[in-house]
Amino acid sequence: MHEPDYDSLRKIMVEEQLRKRGITDPGVLAAFLSVPRHLFVDADWKTQAYEDRPLPIGAEQTISQPYMAALMTQWLCPSPEHRLLEIGTGSGYQAAVLSLLAHTVFTVERIDVLYHNASKRLTELGYRGITPLLGDGSTGHESGALYDGILVTAGAPEIPEALLAQLKEGGMLVAPVGDRQHQRLIRIRRHRNGFHREEGTPCRFVPLLGAQGWQQP
Repeated sequence: MHEPDYDSLRKIMVEEQLRKRGITDPGVLAAFLSVPRHLFVDADWKTQAYEDRPLPIGAEQTISQPYMAALMTQWLCPSPEHRLLEIGTGSGYQAAVLSLLAHTVFTVERIDVLYHNASKRLTELGYRGITPLLGDGSTGHESGALYDGILVTAGAPEIPEALLAQLKEGGMLVAPVGDRQHQRLIRIRRHRNGFHREEGTPCRFVPLLGAQGWQQP
């Protein structure tokens, strides 16, 4: 059985799933065109890697739908000089994308096997400027703060106070917020005198578990 033409599938993904649905930032489109999503999923799912849906990555976790990952990236407004924090490393795909758009990416994963797999994968694929961390992402990574942007890839009951405290003035935080089954994308911008909150599209993510997220069921 021949391998699919993954480069062509990735181009179709970018054109049909991203550009036509409102992803317009040239840097974001270029990053999603560059990162080989099929190398960030289990071998059994490689041929479906560029479909318009999330896919399982083990440990009851998923790699996000390409459009949702791109939308969150575009909302974060990363720049080449930025220092970013990602909560929920998963397969490492989103961290790889962010590393092409920012100077430094810290990414926190609470599940041991996902942390080790993603760390190995990112190293083998040659992505630089990424620091994978094992721990409770709901409390962020205080020793690396302050951040120009924070991206949360799991659904929270509310934005954790620890993450707000680690956001630089002028910085942006993007996270899905709601109950365990349904959330809405939220963007927070930190100003000198507080925070500005915007609400975006409905979405559905695995729950953010931890001290400032959901407790284990």
